[in-house]
Amino acid sequence: MIKLTDVSFFFGGRDILRHAELLIRDNDRIGLVGPNGAGKSTLFKLLVKEQTPTSGSITTDRKDAVIGYLRQDTGEMKGGSVLEETVAGAGRVSEIGRRLAELEEKMGSIEDPITDAEMDEYGYLQNEFLAHDGYNLESNARAILTGLGFPLERQEESVENFSGGWKMRIAIARLLLLKPDILLMDEPTNHLDLESILFLERWLSSFEGALVMTCHDREFMTRVCRTTVELSHGNLTLYSGDYDFYLREREIRRREQIATYERQQAMLAKEEEFIARFQARASHANLVQSRIKNIEKIERVERPLEEKAMSIEFRPCPRSGDQVAVLENLGVSYGNYNVFSGATVTLRRLEKVALTGINGAGKSTLLKVIAGSLSQTEGSCTVGSGVRSGYFSQYSSDLLNPSNTIFEEAQERLPELDRGELMSALGAFLFSGDDVDKKISVLSGGEKSRVVLACILSRPVNFLVLDEPTNHLDIVSREVLLDALKRFDGTVLIVSHDRFFLRSLATRVWELDRGRLSVYEGDYSYYLEKSPHLKELHLM
Repeated sequence: MIKLTDVSFFFGGRDILRHAELLIRDNDRIGLVGPNGAGKSTLFKLLVKEQTPTSGSITTDRKDAVIGYLRQDTGEMKGGSVLEETVAGAGRVSEIGRRLAELEEKMGSIEDPITDAEMDEYGYLQNEFLAHDGYNLESNARAILTGLGFPLERQEESVENFSGGWKMRIAIARLLLLKPDILLMDEPTNHLDLESILFLERWLSSFEGALVMTCHDREFMTRVCRTTVELSHGNLTLYSGDYDFYLREREIRRREQIATYERQQAMLAKEEEFIARFQARASHANLVQSRIKNIEKIERVERPLEEKAMSIEFRPCPRSGDQVAVLENLGVSYGNYNVFSGATVTLRRLEKVALTGINGAGKSTLLKVIAGSLSQTEGSCTVGSGVRSGYFSQYSSDLLNPSNTIFEEAQERLPELDRGELMSALGAFLFSGDDVDKKISVLSGGEKSRVVLACILSRPVNFLVLDEPTNHLDIVSREVLLDALKRFDGTVLIVSHDRFFLRSLATRVWELDRGRLSVYEGDYSYYLEKSPHLKELHLM
């Protein structure tokens, strides 16, 4: 359906794509992977013709193909209600609906009666409207919005009342209602809670068009995408399997390429040694020239480049008491609104606890109380002896000083570290050399998260309170963080909607639902099996 032929794209002195070839066919499910900054979003812009290739061509075999594109930013959204904004995204069907309404109004008008030509137009448009299930457009829109977490009463509110994260859900709803022939999605699970992720996963599994998607949620990517395309160092590489297959196959290919490279280097070394030994001998002149020509004809195998990854090591910290935090009838209210109440539980040393619940359930509020940045309105929260906590808020990046460089920000937050220690701490989170002189204002969301994590995890702490630390981190960075938290010789309380992350980490689960805290004495898979309000979603 879309074909890239010998496509190259250069930007800012960097090769984003080099002689790339790719075919996106009907019904393909492609997961686009690669490190942050590799150019995945740029590739999407090339596919929708917002950017023009430096060379090569991008063609479609159907001129009427509808392409839906979900960006990482929602753009301007104002004026209408959530439902109106969603219905307006249905493209041609929405336009037909508006025109039919205009013609129906003229049918009942005496002053401006409908003409014969308009009646013919009405009949034609009505057939097309029926063929595209237009009369169920509003009910389908409501079902999609409900699945993405919008209660019916909030679907009538103005879009201006909603945060960027909720506007992203509206953008997703518009695309799902559009039902395009080709769907391009750039990080669709950002800002979604578990229930919404599961709804989107099911919808995409039954989607009949072609899908190309980037996503940092490993389990979501594996469940939805059947093919994987890696963009790295300007090269597009196709893997005919899901993300798990890609990881295995990439390692096999990498080992094979290293072995081929090393064999070729050994052969070249022998040839060059022969040439050096006999170059001065007239009796070997023809043989030497023949060897030189052979070497020049050989296509050189490149050693595969190593991708940089974070490397987290925690600073030693004295152990805490066995009881890290004790909650007794804890509650928080704002005026007449009760966020949660009656929370009673003990957090024990070395536990790795996942705090779950839908968006708006009060998870961030509970973490703030435990971290000491918010006071409860009822009950008590007692932090145990010897506890030294590090708190990552999902809004921590917003507190960075945009006029600071990365190094200046770290220096202000970690005044006890000297320059060498600061450079080492930042280097572990992929900021080295001139990178540390970048201004906070120019960093991506993932880079800002890494700055905050570098500052928090470089302190000697034994209790980590983490609110969505995986947001904006790519899959590789998430798995490095996961490995570090598994090795962490302390206690962790974490909110994340990444199922793979929580399955691999959590030893216990707290769930906030309708203002009450429930405790599941088992890992995350146990919670998914036992939680009453999740059973009908068929998570396992």
